[in-house]
Amino acid sequence: MAKVLYFNIDDNLDYENKLLREWGISDIELLEIKDKEYKKTFGEYVRDSGAEGLVVEYDTVTSQVMDQCPELKIVSLQSIGYNNVDIKAATVHHICVTNIPGFCADEVALHTVAMTLDLARKITFYDRAVQTGHWDPLVGYSLHRLKNKVFGMVFFGEIPKRIVPMIHAVGMEILVYAPTKTAAYLAEYGCRKADTMEQLLQEADFVSLHCPLIPDVTYHLMNEKAFAKMKPTAFLINTSRGSVVDEEALVKALKEHQIQAAAIDVIEDEMSENSRLFGLENCILTPHAAFMSEDSFYEGRRRSLEHLVERLSASKKGKPSDLVNPEVI
Repeated sequence: MAKVLYFNIDDNLDYENKLLREWGISDIELLEIKDKEYKKTFGEYVRDSGAEGLVVEYDTVTSQVMDQCPELKIVSLQSIGYNNVDIKAATVHHICVTNIPGFCADEVALHTVAMTLDLARKITFYDRAVQTGHWDPLVGYSLHRLKNKVFGMVFFGEIPKRIVPMIHAVGMEILVYAPTKTAAYLAEYGCRKADTMEQLLQEADFVSLHCPLIPDVTYHLMNEKAFAKMKPTAFLINTSRGSVVDEEALVKALKEHQIQAAAIDVIEDEMSENSRLFGLENCILTPHAAFMSEDSFYEGRRRSLEHLVERLSASKKGKPSDLVNPEVI
């Protein structure tokens, strides 16, 4: 019987156990541990469970954790990003790492556009003012029409593709910085290619981040130098990963009005749920909720479980789909 540990995952495992019964899988046991206080280290929890499979949300699966857990065969993530797993170490340890690309593309696209319109029309800022007794349509920054404004997107995967028609519908031009995409490819979607990140920052009225967190590439991509290149009337939107943005630099840019405002769904420190962005009057925050809907929530859980079954159940081939490190098998 292969054991799978779900560590500090939201909700219970009733849905997953129901699926296993429906699929006729009887050689996998799901274990659930919830301990936000960490009476033991994360690695000790995994080791002591004897788990061959692991599902985590925010905890980091490091090489040291893998050293402690010789039974571990797969880390199945319920997310698109996999920056919380040391992929090179997992490959060395012969541990499969899977993700679930595209499971929430519609939700994140819509959340991004909702944040864009919120910033453009000051919806949240108006609400805060009215709720505190200030009935003033002139409060805060000036409003402008979106027609012919430039919406800048950093990278161009499934989520940006779904954003495109909604942004075009409100009359904005789309400028994309995506080094791996050609100008001709982007033109097929009605987008213009930015040759450099600097060009995008200088031209865009909205900068929307859609890149994975890649060490030495996109880590703190938005830093003091980047904010200095943006228009003082520009907005930042981040629905990708918290550490793509240097939060201290963003706080400074917002306080000193280097940029007009920001809408942020992901912060750098989601383990302790703490940020200096909290309380800034020109910053809208949502709790890493861009991916969320009933549909995406259960699709993500189902696909993650499918990967575990593909790797651990004797009835399957042993090679899971959506494998981040295919060289491991």
